[in-house]
Amino acid sequence: MTRFARWTAAAAAALLVAGCGSGSSGDGKDEGKNSDTPSAAAPSSGTASGLPASLTSQKLDWGRCKGTSDSPAPGSGWQCATLKVPLDYAKPEGGTIGLTLIRSKATGGQSKRIGSLLFNFGGPGGSGVSTMPAYESVVGQLHERYDLVSWDPRGVAASEGVRCRSDKAIQAAESVDATPDDAAEEAAYFKDAADFGKGCEKAAGKLLSHVSTTDTARDMDLMRQVLGDRKMHYFGISYGTELGGVYAHLFPKNVGRLVLDAVVDPSADTVGHAKNQTLGFQRALDDYLKSTGQDPKQGSQKIVDLLNRIDTKPLPTAGGRKLTQTLALTGIVLPLYSEEGWPRLTSALKAAEDGDGSELLDLADGYNDRDSSGHYGTTTHSQRVISCLDDKQRPTPAETKKLLPEFEKISPVFGDFMGWDTAGWCHDWPVAGQYDNPEVSAPGAEPVLVVGNTGDPATPYEGARKMADELGKGVGVELTWKGEGHGAYGSGSDCVDSTVNSYLLDGTVPKDGKVCAS
Repeated sequence: MTRFARWTAAAAAALLVAGCGSGSSGDGKDEGKNSDTPSAAAPSSGTASGLPASLTSQKLDWGRCKGTSDSPAPGSGWQCATLKVPLDYAKPEGGTIGLTLIRSKATGGQSKRIGSLLFNFGGPGGSGVSTMPAYESVVGQLHERYDLVSWDPRGVAASEGVRCRSDKAIQAAESVDATPDDAAEEAAYFKDAADFGKGCEKAAGKLLSHVSTTDTARDMDLMRQVLGDRKMHYFGISYGTELGGVYAHLFPKNVGRLVLDAVVDPSADTVGHAKNQTLGFQRALDDYLKSTGQDPKQGSQKIVDLLNRIDTKPLPTAGGRKLTQTLALTGIVLPLYSEEGWPRLTSALKAAEDGDGSELLDLADGYNDRDSSGHYGTTTHSQRVISCLDDKQRPTPAETKKLLPEFEKISPVFGDFMGWDTAGWCHDWPVAGQYDNPEVSAPGAEPVLVVGNTGDPATPYEGARKMADELGKGVGVELTWKGEGHGAYGSGSDCVDSTVNSYLLDGTVPKDGKVCAS
């Protein structure tokens, strides 16, 4: 089972394919009141209260980054270190876990350096350590004046990453129908969901109750202190916007320059998020279909008919595996993350219509983080353990069935899957969820730049206005781009890139509601 995520490593790759905008930056005259110096003793306007000095005064031992089975080592310009954080912030003197950080120092030298710019690429569950070096080409202008810093959040990859299933078990589970059509398929669907949760509990142990977004936001403020930054400068993408909003709420006086791009609607609960994504992916599919000269309604129905045929009889592929309905739908989702992926979707759909599921399966494998040897990454495992700890709302199977007509009305292609997912994702989960929706109000914080994209499939642009409003008057500042794909910065708009760069480099806050048409 795979949730069509707020962000995944595969979706990050899709965004990077979209290329880098050439936007201009400011002239650097305002090194500014937020300028930081790299001293562990730097004054803080809001330290992590109650944490022992062994944590707040720790020195990071930066060294060459090591490669893993899922990610090669980056170049020599990157350094990695381990930050100790409390397992349980309610018991800060208790046990600790290690978070793996990666950084590349500002290229412009100490005289031009503003401080650290922390990145979270979303998921939840995306690895910042593996993604940050590839993303440097997108944020090259920012690199001159910022140390680029990211990390694997708790429960992710190199930071106590959770693996809930073996590769063999994951592949076997791909035969489970995520849109059950009868009692037997429904029973198999929910048994698979419960078994996944049990596997996570066995693998994670005590950590399973301490991987929430709130825990990670607290980790960020400890990170800020240890890095020696007076203020938090941050770039959050997709789920990273929710994390950034939670940070701003917890530590409003520590907010420096925060950019939230591809914004998660903070007012939505589990069902609300699912409906938002259903709308977003259908909207992106409609735009894709229009680009090929098709009527969106007719084109969607053609895809529904194809998926129904695959549900009855999975398609053969070149590698011998079968393309199931769920895998086919996942394969359709990935290229919708970036307009540059649309030609590949056209090719894959045509091949599937001709009876060959190989191309859609390749796309699904990319989304599911499966390599050619059959090894799966842990992104979707981490995504699930984090989101299920966050999300308090757990619709029952009976409640979900009543919701299905609403989802199908929003999207004939994605509605059924997203509706069932509301009950299946955290079904019989071993730990209780923490909130219906995150608290992001941040009275007294410096202005936060919130960037929405009208064609965003995974985080529909309406969420940007919701985030700006909930951050509070004078705090949330919305920037809209009339474009396609998941995320706006670095996606081809000089207007977006120059506005974000001016904010991060010069502290120039645009007018709330600014629209970039291209």
